[in-house]
Amino acid sequence: MGQSNEFKMTYSGIIQQKGQKIVRISFERGKDFAEGTLPSGNIEKSSGFTAEETKQLSQYLLQNAEDIMERAKQVNPLRSWIRKEKEGLPH
Repeated sequence: MGQSNEFKMTYSGIIQQKGQKIVRISFERGKDFAEGTLPSGNIEKSSGFTAEETKQLSQYLLQNAEDIMERAKQVNPLRSWIRKEKEGLPH
């Protein structure tokens, strides 16, 4: 079976870390994954992606940083936690 070209991107809400506001981003493609942060755009961990692909993911983060940061402001971790609690999902 061929490798899926479909990517899934998820992101956290804005997190305070060492006095800086950051967002954690994950990319998934089948069993492959990559994890990065904004505003740095660094891909900190990956498996299954080539060096060129991780470079492209980093560039994508930097080019879309403003939009991703705006979307991350809308993430409400408490609401997500409550929804998981109601659905009986682990949190």
